[in-house]
Order: sequence, then structure tokens, then C-alpha cells
Amino acid sequence: MGRVSGLWVCIFAPHPNRSTLLARQPTVGSSRPTLYTLPFWLLCISNFLFSASFSMMIPELPGYLKQIGGQDYLGWVIALFTLTAGLSRPFSGKITDTVGRVPVMAFGSVVCFICGLLYPFLITVAGFLTLRLVHGFSTGTKPTGTSAYVADVVPADRRGEAMGALGLFTATGMSLGPVIGSFLVNNASMNTMFYTSSGFALLSIGILLRLPETLENPQPFRFNLLRLQKDEWFDWGVRWPFFVQLLASFASGAVITLAPALSESVGVANKGWFFAVYTLASLLVRLTLSKSSDRYGRVPVLIGANVILAVSLVMLSMTDSIALFYASAILYGMAWGMNSPTVQAWTVDLSDDATRGRAVATTYIALEAGIGIGALAAGWFYTHMPDSALQTAFGLSAALATVGVIFLFWVKGKTFNV
Repeated sequence: MGRVSGLWVCIFAPHPNRSTLLARQPTVGSSRPTLYTLPFWLLCISNFLFSASFSMMIPELPGYLKQIGGQDYLGWVIALFTLTAGLSRPFSGKITDTVGRVPVMAFGSVVCFICGLLYPFLITVAGFLTLRLVHGFSTGTKPTGTSAYVADVVPADRRGEAMGALGLFTATGMSLGPVIGSFLVNNASMNTMFYTSSGFALLSIGILLRLPETLENPQPFRFNLLRLQKDEWFDWGVRWPFFVQLLASFASGAVITLAPALSESVGVANKGWFFAVYTLASLLVRLTLSKSSDRYGRVPVLIGANVILAVSLVMLSMTDSIALFYASAILYGMAWGMNSPTVQAWTVDLSDDATRGRAVATTYIALEAGIGIGALAAGWFYTHMPDSALQTAFGLSAALATVGVIFLFWVKGKTFNV
């Protein structure tokens, strides 16, 4: 019992000497700063739990909304979530740059924890949609603090590798989460799934308490910090990764909204399998290609990622068999396994140290806006064009990804330092 309680204190108690922990460097071999520090690993584990927490609901929420009479609002399941996520990004960026990285990450996990507990009690369509709106604050805050934190603790020439390593844990959480969620719904109940999601978020919070703050001279939180100046809403310096992310993310909104229907159409009972396969493919790509953008440049890697994304979406629009269903999921996951860490690393490259949180938030606004618009469009197609919804939504997504490829070639022609 003593050992168990000691381990509990070790994991969940705040660290007593943050500056000492953060400053640790390897003393054997090379003097090169280490990438895989204790704070980095703790952040990875917290990210795994957070990702599993919110993603385990994704494949089951459209069916749940139908059960409570909200079949006309399928597109809003994701759109409302991303609306508040996107709107909160500029605020989370400023708080990340002033109050600290860790408080912003903790706030996001706390929102996930509370929302998971509330879903079983808000069983009207209005209550459910309101909670989805609130739940969006979780992903509007934690990823902003996470990306800024990673940029603080890793060497600049290994950011792509670091984002890829962090993404491994994120992808694993997003891979296991939907499968766990659908398993719990099929074998227990929807409420069991909601409470499990809340439990994962609680564990994420506990681990964050062990992280040292990396922001120099953090300020106490004050409400006037939420008053933003015009230049604090958007970081113009990261406009290129913003636009690329916006175009690619439309596909995510369409896929998240329509993948459960696609699963049913080809006879896959567990709606989480599409998400599991594509995130596992993403994980494998991150394992094998995590250093590629550090070596070859951000833009060349993104060109390849968006070409693969467009091909996967064309395949999805033609899917009529389980084999094509899984092949499309694999290519889709490969594309995002290359895209996500590279866009994040590119954003950090273009940002100033003093406004890194704002820069990261700007790119995440593109992510949320693209997902939200894609989800709304897919929901509209599903309601008004049921016979051709899948082909139309995925075909449009492929076209936008192709526009992204053309834009990246234009960027590559303007500068060689990308």
C-alpha cells in the first residue's frame, strides 16, 4: 500500500523544482540537447489520454443524436464542437503566451472531464447541442498549449521529429478511442462510454500536474487578458500553413461526419474501425517519417501529404466494398500522419518566440474552421442529397486538397527556405 500511495504522489503531485527538471541535459556522449526529456514524455502520455477521451465519442454521436430526435442536425455534432474550438484559439494563444502553457493544457482537459459527466443528463437535442458547443473549448485550448510547450523544450532543428513523436501518442489515442467507444456502446451502454471518456480526461489532468512550466516570467491570470487587440486575433506570419491547413481540414469534417454512414453501407458494424485504421496508418507514418520534414523541408513533405490525401478521398467517394473502405482509410491516415506534424513544425518555424502561442492558435483556427465547414457541408449533403452525399462530400474534399497541392507548389517557387 505504501508503494502504491508513493507512486500516486509521484505522478500527481506538482513538481517541486521545475527549473531544475527542465534544465536537465545528457552528460554522456554528445553535448547536443536531448529531445526525449521527462516533461516531453509526460506531455505525450497526457496527450494520448486527452485524444482518446474526446475521440471515443465521435463514431457514436451521430447515431445517438438520431435516437434523441436530432437526425436533421447531424452536421452540427462536429460543427458546433469546432466552432467554439476555433473561437477560443486566439484567447488560448494569448493566455499561453502570458499565463503559461500548463494552465491552458489543464483547462482543456478539465472541460473534457466535465462534459463527459454531463452528456448522460442532457438528453434533449437542444441540451446535447449546447454541450457539444461547450465541449469544443477542450480542443480549442489544450493543443495550443501543447504545441507551444513542445517548441519550448526541443531543439529547433528537431521540431519535425518532436511533433511526429508527440503525434504518435495523439494518433494512438485517436485510434484506440473510437474502437473503445463503440465497444462500450455495443457491449455496455452509451452512458458507460461517456463516463469512460471523462475518466480518461481526469487522468490527463493528473499527469499535467507533473509538468514544469516553460514560459519565462508567467503572469497571474486576469480577465483583462481576454481582451484582444486586432493583431492578437491572427498571426499573419503563418498565413501559408494556415491556408494549407484550412483546405485539408475540410476533408476531416466530411470524414468524421460521414464515416459512420459509410461503415454501415459496406457492412462494418463497429463504426470506430475506420477511425482506428486511419489513425494506425498515421501512427506508422509518424514512426517512420518523423524526421522527413527536418531533412527535406516542410513544403515538399506537405506536397506529398496532400497528393496522398486527394487520392484517398477519390477512393472514398468510390468505396463500395470493405477492401476499398480499408485501403482508403490507410491512405487517408498516411496523409494526415505526414500533414499534421509538418504543418505544426512549419508554423513554429515562422513564429516569433514571444508570440508562439498566437501563431499556433492561428493554424489551429484553420483546422477547426475547415473541420466545421466540412462537417456542415457533409451534413447538408446527407440530409438533402442522401443518394449521392458520400460521393459529393468526398469528391469536393479531394478537389480542395488538390488546390492545396497547387498552392504549395506556388509557395515552393517563391522561396527555397521551406
